[in-house]
Amino acid sequence: MAKTSTTTQGLRAAIERSGYYPALVAEAVEAAVGGEPIRSYLVHQETTFDQNEVRRHVTVLVLTDNRFIVSHTDEQAADSTSPTPYATTSTESVKIGRISSVVVSRVVANPESYKPGALPREVVLTIGWGAVSRIDLEPAACGDPNCEADHGYTGSSTADDLSLRVSEAGDGPETVREALAFAQSLSEATADTTR
Repeated sequence: MAKTSTTTQGLRAAIERSGYYPALVAEAVEAAVGGEPIRSYLVHQETTFDQNEVRRHVTVLVLTDNRFIVSHTDEQAADSTSPTPYATTSTESVKIGRISSVVVSRVVANPESYKPGALPREVVLTIGWGAVSRIDLEPAACGDPNCEADHGYTGSSTADDLSLRVSEAGDGPETVREALAFAQSLSEATADTTR
């Protein structure tokens, strides 16, 4: 890695610790970051079970002074399009000013005895920047239970371009801390109105 900052070295080490195609993931992330200094990052590996197959996925989130970078890498088994297993990696770069929402949901056990600073058992980080919107529709109704008129539809539009869940049980307490720290850095960056 050409850069020598401690944060950049920490990101490279976190990618290598994930053990998930580190050379491929690091190269994609480094190309997306370019020469910008890294303010904060989060590396999250997720394992899923698809029928009789185990699939791995790694998400790398990087915050620079001007951009939020998202990298996803997935592995695929050999199929009709490829006789050998393969991986797909993608990166997306979003200007900080485009981020419209940063939602942090915390799950806390025994909330009646919660002490400030205690680690939640689960964190869900949802970030929206307008690339993906979901529309949920349902038939509209009036207050008359005997009404048979067509009232059209009602619904809501939700922007949730990225949703990432980490838990103490599945990912370890350090990953939960890292997710909270990254979420705070991103929230602070989006609050800066000079961007």
